[in-house]
Amino acid sequence: MKFSTRGRYGTRALLELALHKGEGPVLLKDIALRQQISLQYLEHLIAPLIAGGLVRTTRGPKGGVSLTKSPREIRLNEVIHLLEGSVAPAGCVSDPGICNRSESCATRDIWDELTKAMEGVLESTTLQDLVERQERKGQPGGVMYYI
Repeated sequence: MKFSTRGRYGTRALLELALHKGEGPVLLKDIALRQQISLQYLEHLIAPLIAGGLVRTTRGPKGGVSLTKSPREIRLNEVIHLLEGSVAPAGCVSDPGICNRSESCATRDIWDELTKAMEGVLESTTLQDLVERQERKGQPGGVMYYI
C-alpha cells in the first residue's frame, strides 16, 4: 500500500506538535512553513485529527493547535486510520463479502498477511517513537524533515 499525502503529511504535522509538546499551542502556519505543506491543505488534514480526538485548537493571541494526549499515547495506526482509512492493499481483506472468491483465494491470504504486518508496525509505533527517531537524526524541532 502506498500512503497518500494525507497520511504522510498528517503524520509529519503530528510529529511537529510532539516535538514542540509543552511549549503551548503551535500555529498551523508555522507547521506548514517548517514542514513545507500548504497551509490550506494542512487545515484540511487537521480537521479529522481534531474530530478523532488527537488534536485540539485554542483560539486567541496565543492560540494554535496542540496534542490532546502525550506522544507516548498516540499510536500511528490511529493516525493512519483517521487520515487514510484501512491499510489493506485489497478491499476483500476488510470486506470478504465483496468478492465471491474470498474464501478460496490464495492471493487474498497474502494481502491479509501484508495488512497484519503493516498494522503491527503502526500499532507498535507511537508518536514518541518518532520524536526519538527524529532526535537521533540530529534534526531538532523547527528543521524541515520528511517521513
